[in-house]
Amino acid sequence: MKRKNLLIIAAVATVLVLCGIIAYLAYRTNKAEEDNEQMKVLQELAEMDKLEMQNEYEEFARQYQELQTQINNDSLIAQLEKEQQRVQELQEELKRTKSNDAAEIMRLKKELATLREILRNYVMQIDSLNQLNQQLNMENQNLRTENAQAQQHISNLTTEKETLTDKVAIASQLDATGVSAFGKNKKGKASKKIKEVKRFQISFSISRNVTAQTGMKSVYVRIMTPTNEVLTQGGTFPFENRTLEYSIRKDIEYTGEEQAVTVYWDVNQTLLAGTYRADIFADGHRIGGTTFSFE
Repeated sequence: MKRKNLLIIAAVATVLVLCGIIAYLAYRTNKAEEDNEQMKVLQELAEMDKLEMQNEYEEFARQYQELQTQINNDSLIAQLEKEQQRVQELQEELKRTKSNDAAEIMRLKKELATLREILRNYVMQIDSLNQLNQQLNMENQNLRTENAQAQQHISNLTTEKETLTDKVAIASQLDATGVSAFGKNKKGKASKKIKEVKRFQISFSISRNVTAQTGMKSVYVRIMTPTNEVLTQGGTFPFENRTLEYSIRKDIEYTGEEQAVTVYWDVNQTLLAGTYRADIFADGHRIGGTTFSFE
C-alpha cells in the first residue's frame, strides 16, 4: 500500500512538472511572437522616420536653390551653394544608412536641426538685404532726380557727365551724403567772389553700410569748372572700363559705420565765375556730388 502511494505521488509530481514545462514553453512562444511584432512595428517606425528625414533634406535643397535666385550678391550666393552641397552630401549619407542604425540616424537628425537653424538665419539675412536694397533704390532714385535738375542748368554737359549722373548704385555701394562745397579766401573765411578764393573745401559723410566691404578705400573728388573742364594735377582713377582725371584723392579706412570726410583744393590758377561741380567717387562708383557758385 505504501509503495502504491509513492507511485501516485510521483505520477502527480511528474504531471505537475510537465504542465509547468508546457506553460513555460507557451509563455516563451507568446513572448517571442510579441517581441517579433514589436520589432516589426519599430522597424516600420524607423523606416517612416528615415523617409521623413529624406523629405526634409530634399526640401532644404530646394529652398537653398530658391534663395540663390532672390539675391544678387556673389559672396552670399557662394555661401548658399556651399550649404546646398552639404545638404546633398547628408542626403547621400542618409540613403546609405540602415534604418536600424540608431546612432547614425540620431547624428543625421542633429545635422538636420543644425541645417534648419542655418537656413532660418539665411532667410532673415536675405530679407534684411532686400529691405536695404529697396531703401537704397529709393535713395538712388532721389539722387537721379536731383542730378537731372542740375543738368538742366548746364547746357554743355557731355555724354560722360550724363553717364556719371545716371549711374545706379548697387546695394554694397558707398553713399556720400550731406555734401557741401565752398571757397575760402586767404584768411580762411568763406567767400563767394572767385577772385578772392584761395582754396576749395568739400565736406561730406560716407553713410553706414553693412553690406559694403570694409578696409582702406580711396575716395576721389572731381571738380568741374563752368566751362566743363576738370581741375586736376594729372592723377587718374578707373571708372567703367576707362580712366577719369580727379582733382583730389583721399585714402580712408572704412569700418562700415558713418564717417565724415573733408578735402581741399588749393587754387593756383585764374578761375572764372559761375557754377562749379564736385563729384565724389569710390570703389569704381559715383557716390555723391554737389554744385557751388561764385560771382
